[in-house]
Amino acid sequence: MSESNGALVRVEKVSKTFKRGAEKIHVLDGLDLSLLKGEFLALMGPSGSGKSTLLNIIGGLDSPTAGAVSVGGERIDRLSGKKLAAWRARHIGLVFQFYNLLPVLSAERNVELPLLLTRLSGAERRKHVDTALGVVGLSHRQKHYPRELSGGEQQRVGIARGIVTDPTLLLCDEPTGDLDRKSGDEVLNLLAALNREHGKTIIMVTHDPHAAARASRKLYLDKGRLSQEPLE
Repeated sequence: MSESNGALVRVEKVSKTFKRGAEKIHVLDGLDLSLLKGEFLALMGPSGSGKSTLLNIIGGLDSPTAGAVSVGGERIDRLSGKKLAAWRARHIGLVFQFYNLLPVLSAERNVELPLLLTRLSGAERRKHVDTALGVVGLSHRQKHYPRELSGGEQQRVGIARGIVTDPTLLLCDEPTGDLDRKSGDEVLNLLAALNREHGKTIIMVTHDPHAAARASRKLYLDKGRLSQEPLE
């Protein structure tokens, strides 16, 4: 695998196989990936190609069938249980296609949720929430509930929740997939600013070439392998 020794993320010979009854489904096949700190990677490929599976493995939400996954020099594929959950809480921010906001909580309370896994005091959590909502431009909407926000605003709340712990990696799974082009562009502008101005390392799964164009690098996943260009 061609990579710098200073890679933030190292995925080495990772395979993932799912069982469906007696059938084995090979999703990832000896895959290698290197990502430097501060990169913004767009991960593209057809539906069912394993993009979200790879994202989940890098984020410690799933484990590889074989191979090694390191983030910041730590072998996360060797972690399990409480250690893995604690690692995710410190290092991973997640942004989903369908926002995954709790409708009974205000924007500020939704953003605060990841901080409840930390030892921060209430005042410290409040400061982090205010900062995150300020970064996404929603300080004036912090008391509003999801039903009172547009789709674009809900996704920006989702991004604030993703960055509120100042994670090592921000993992975005189709972050504009449920938005119109105008709202999608606002979200993409925000992600680009987080990368450019705040140095956030981002991996974004997307089907949309328009979204992928905002990234500093694009890779295509198909038939279990990564490539620089789409496979024919």
